[in-house]
Amino acid sequence: MVKRSPYKLNKLSVMSGEEIDTMEQNEDQCPAKQSNRPVIALDLPRMDPLPADIDKYLKVCKEKLGLVPNVLEAHTFSEDKFRVFSDLYNGLMLDESGLSKLEREMIAVVVSSVNRCFYCLVAHGQAVRDLSGDPQLGEMMVINYRVAKLSKRHRAMLDFSAKLTEKPSEIVDEDRDALRDAGFSEHDIWDIANVVGFFNMSNRVAIATDMMPNDDYHGMDR
Repeated sequence: MVKRSPYKLNKLSVMSGEEIDTMEQNEDQCPAKQSNRPVIALDLPRMDPLPADIDKYLKVCKEKLGLVPNVLEAHTFSEDKFRVFSDLYNGLMLDESGLSKLEREMIAVVVSSVNRCFYCLVAHGQAVRDLSGDPQLGEMMVINYRVAKLSKRHRAMLDFSAKLTEKPSEIVDEDRDALRDAGFSEHDIWDIANVVGFFNMSNRVAIATDMMPNDDYHGMDR
């Protein structure tokens, strides 16, 4: 059977009077637009009204980021679950640590790449682009961090993060020693392990609920 091309040929007259073939998409064979999908595939209505402090928190996000991350919107059905998630996220990703914010975002993206989590790859890929000022680094973290020119520190950090995600039962003293040799403290290793663990959990929740990232992320910091 001959497959139809999703394009059709049109004739275009050029200034010389010659006709050349151009390509025009058949609309019925183009992918559907991906925007305007529900945040998650579960029917969990937002609290109404929102608790005052949560409402304020979301407004601050909108003011600082230009958007309310959909992962926060997804948690607005439950006061307790919103607080647990946001407190844990903020503690791991924003509090003082021997790991920079960029390093923590790099870990988030590499873990999400292993797990193929669309939400976290889009959202945290944008964070890497923003914090590093390097769109190419963001794409490398999303697709294959091993192609990036990384310092010994970052190579060890991401190798450990990928292995802990793919083969957690195979982590041994040599893996921790590789982090120590790269300059990480005991507290740093604890933080690396916790960021890896958090994003393995978050990836699975996002995948299970078909969580969609904010459309704005796709065009930011390119």
